[in-house]
Amino acid sequence: MGFKGTKAEKKVHYDKKMCELLEQYSKVLICAADNVGSTQMQTIRQGLRPDSVVLMGKNTMMKRTIRIYSENSGNSEWLNLIPLLVGNVGLIFTKGDLKEVREEVGKYKVGAPARVGLVAPIDVVVPPGNTGLDPSQTSFFQVLNIPTKINKGTVEIIAPVELIHKGEKVGSSEAALLAKLGIRPFSYGLVVQTVYDSGSVFDPAVLDLTEDDLVAKFASGVSMVAALSLGLNYPTLAAAPHMFANAFKNVVAVALEIEYSFPEADKIKEYLKDPSKFAVAAAPAASASDTPAPAAAVEEEKAEPEEASDDDMGFSLFD
Repeated sequence: MGFKGTKAEKKVHYDKKMCELLEQYSKVLICAADNVGSTQMQTIRQGLRPDSVVLMGKNTMMKRTIRIYSENSGNSEWLNLIPLLVGNVGLIFTKGDLKEVREEVGKYKVGAPARVGLVAPIDVVVPPGNTGLDPSQTSFFQVLNIPTKINKGTVEIIAPVELIHKGEKVGSSEAALLAKLGIRPFSYGLVVQTVYDSGSVFDPAVLDLTEDDLVAKFASGVSMVAALSLGLNYPTLAAAPHMFANAFKNVVAVALEIEYSFPEADKIKEYLKDPSKFAVAAAPAASASDTPAPAAAVEEEKAEPEEASDDDMGFSLFD
């Protein structure tokens, strides 16, 4: 049951409650609450307990409380919430996993009819089939250019028709037809717009990223840094292995030209003295057979100084 008192007392009570939540929680989901009824909201509150608390209120009141709390506590991170409090929004304070809480919020959606003047959140398609309406109702379909036929004394829609497009306002004819067909095309609930976590604000799509996605993005970034470093000839940790490999190939090339010897160069010289090993390595590749080529022959091709390139870093030369 809500707090009962004067308007001023309610403001003081709300301010105190929100300050307690700001003190206890560090993670918040900012949700749009358009077309969400009180009964539906109560169901959402109950479903998110005990790890999460839903707080609704006027944006000006929430902004004021956040500013005062930040000044008194010295925690300016909460100020990042203020620009997000626009429109009909609410806050879900949680101690649980953000992704799980968002998925739980998405379960509490209810169907709703298409009301006149409402902006359609999705495309509405009328499926083909018997409508159960008598032939006197054909005028609705004719106005909306929906192909029909009379079958066994009832109106039957011949083909699927996109009645309303996403972003369009629902007209009176469309609303009346959908009501007659018993179609409730829209569903409403809290929609997570933004995520706040310990001062960081990000899009909820980030919650869908897996560890594999993060590893792939990190590897892509490292690859770009290494390529840029090599292009600028500027040493970085990402480019260091490639620079060492290229330097080693240059040293081997010089050693072969001046007949200077060291263990790794001796290994390359041994391969170059026996061209038949190259033929053994090339034959399986040319015939596309399943027999793997000898590892030593593959290393020999990569190590040939005259054909070396920056794309082939020659890590196998250290084996």
